[in-house]
Amino acid sequence: MRLAGLLSGRGSATVTTAEPARDGDVAVPETPVVTPETVVTCGFPTSPIVGLDAVPAGDLTPDGRADQARAHEAAAEVLADRGDWRRAYQHMKAAVSLVRDERTLPAGVPDQLRVEVDRLRRERAEAREQSRRDSLTATWNRRYLDERLSTLRHDSSNGGAVCVALADVDHFKQVNDTHGHALGDEVLRRLVDLMSEELPPDGFCARYGGEEFALVLPGLSPADAVRVCEEARARVDAYPWHEIAEDLRVTVSVGVACLDAADSGRPGSPGLDAADALLYVAKRAGRNAVAHRDGDGTVRLAGAAAARRGIAAAARRAFPTG
Repeated sequence: MRLAGLLSGRGSATVTTAEPARDGDVAVPETPVVTPETVVTCGFPTSPIVGLDAVPAGDLTPDGRADQARAHEAAAEVLADRGDWRRAYQHMKAAVSLVRDERTLPAGVPDQLRVEVDRLRRERAEAREQSRRDSLTATWNRRYLDERLSTLRHDSSNGGAVCVALADVDHFKQVNDTHGHALGDEVLRRLVDLMSEELPPDGFCARYGGEEFALVLPGLSPADAVRVCEEARARVDAYPWHEIAEDLRVTVSVGVACLDAADSGRPGSPGLDAADALLYVAKRAGRNAVAHRDGDGTVRLAGAAAARRGIAAAARRAFPTG
């Protein structure tokens, strides 16, 4: 139920900041208190809402009642954005009362109001979800990644320990230049599917930027995190990319780092910074590899790439003071 569909006429809105007195669940009018700073073009105060006065229906023209109802509905939208559902419900109730020109509401209206507030809640939840999704790949975006990492770093149940990885598509510019950006976009979408397989229950994939993706792997030991990333790299390497385009081959390079309790108190994103440096090592050591630190802090490559030469030199360039 959208109240806009019940409103008729137009007029100038009376906007106030006094808190209405209430008789049960119905707003009891008080004398409006209007101040110049509270009147804004959007029809309601932008400062924290403490209420809107309901002007007696008998003292208002139909246009005036419609304007007051619009102000109440707008206030309900703002309060719903803030998660203040109780006060949003009260403003919606006042709006319906003004539209119907009644001091009491029919028995069915509270149910209708609950439906309307539920609609607002769903819309806000959907908007919040969409703001955290990457529009191209439908995976999580950088905003969600930063929020979740912050939460995980301060999670006392795991002592702030969490493993993260950064994966970058090797020679992705050549994919776009050779096969076109539309096919490049399809490659990114399929990569998300491949890298999202076999993640831990609370793990997820997020687009970090461009052709770079982050894997967040909470609850895993460093060794298990490296294993999961190596398996993801192998899935990408073994995928039949030639079925999408002839001569197409796609691989990824990955850097894996794990935060411990000491790292969780550091500012910024120490896990992502370390993963980014290790990703650089994987690139410099020949690409299509997973770089990580072993138990004694030595930088190594996982799986089939472990025997490659040049890893020590690449590590020194990535960690000049290490």
